[in-house]
Amino acid sequence: MLMSLACIVLGVGLFIVTQATTSGFEGFFIKTILGTNGAIRIEDEIQDTIRSMAARSENSDSDSTFQVAEKEGRKYIEGIQEPKLIMDALRRFANVSGVAEVLHGDVQIRSSFKPDSAQVYGINLDDFLKVSDIDSHIVQGSLEEFRSEPEEGALIGSILAQRLQLAVGDSFILQIHDQTARYRVAAIYETGVSDIDRVRVYLHLSQARSLLQKPTGASFIQVNLYNTYRAPEDALQMEETLHHSAAPWQEREKVWLDVFRALRVSTAITVSVFTLIAGLAMFNTLAMIVLEKTKEIAILRSMGYSRHDISLIFIWQAAIVLAIGTVLGWALGAGVTYAISNLPIRIRGIFATDTFIVSWSIWHYVEATLTAVVMVMVASLAPARRAARLEPGDVIRGTAT
Repeated sequence: MLMSLACIVLGVGLFIVTQATTSGFEGFFIKTILGTNGAIRIEDEIQDTIRSMAARSENSDSDSTFQVAEKEGRKYIEGIQEPKLIMDALRRFANVSGVAEVLHGDVQIRSSFKPDSAQVYGINLDDFLKVSDIDSHIVQGSLEEFRSEPEEGALIGSILAQRLQLAVGDSFILQIHDQTARYRVAAIYETGVSDIDRVRVYLHLSQARSLLQKPTGASFIQVNLYNTYRAPEDALQMEETLHHSAAPWQEREKVWLDVFRALRVSTAITVSVFTLIAGLAMFNTLAMIVLEKTKEIAILRSMGYSRHDISLIFIWQAAIVLAIGTVLGWALGAGVTYAISNLPIRIRGIFATDTFIVSWSIWHYVEATLTAVVMVMVASLAPARRAARLEPGDVIRGTAT
């Protein structure tokens, strides 16, 4: 019983800890991508392609023919030609909390230290703050300084700044084809996503238009939602209404989301081994009790106890151990989760954190409890049913099995 109790405590506690950590990192990853790339991205215009077919009139004696047009597929036209109209339409969707047009292009960036490749992202700062968390990612300088310098201010990623040896206040040159312009670092940001921090340079939209020589249009529109988990449904509706491609965050980040899901399932299966051992220990314990207490069981049966009553005696023993182990497992899981949440760890690449990220959810405790209940109680049924089948006469004759 003690071994079974210990395994239940470990199984429940470790189940809670592993789910709290994997769910915590997954949730933080989702928060990061929503704060950098938005819930939905509206991009290329969609046009249905038409194929013409020649048909002969059957009711006419002449050789006259006519053309029949039918849809063949989709054609995508890069960019958004009328971003203002699309943004006005997007604001009419009930779940939309913010929209921002973005113009981007590949450029060469050059500092006094070395040249490198980069991507310019032209933004309207007030709109962009409604669809991103760029303000919380500033590590040097300030957004106010960027706002006050509409002609030469720039936001640059921490990795790119380090590669070019740039600090706040330093100047650098952006070049595309024969077009060059000088800008100044107003602030340095760090999202923790290496693909962003290594290449993105944010400029005011007017300056990006001048540099990229694109006086109209936008590359994409970034959309934020009140309920981000409704992004696939909203994206489908936006695509049908606006005739522009709409990519929800679940689709854009499907690979990483699948990785987190697989990790969560694999850790749950691994730590459930402790609960399985608890079930096996409970089975062995109750089976031994049945063998040792056959005479007592026979006496109870002769006193009028039914088979159901005998089964309940053994099931209640398992249930009491299970209840005590579950409560202790909850305490162990909560304590270890809290301790882990304070452990220092530096992670950069897909998000930025300096401590373990944990998720406090009642469902982790429910799932751990259900796993323990199923394994332990199922293992207890066989010994309980065996005890219920014992007959007083068989015990007296020594033929009980």
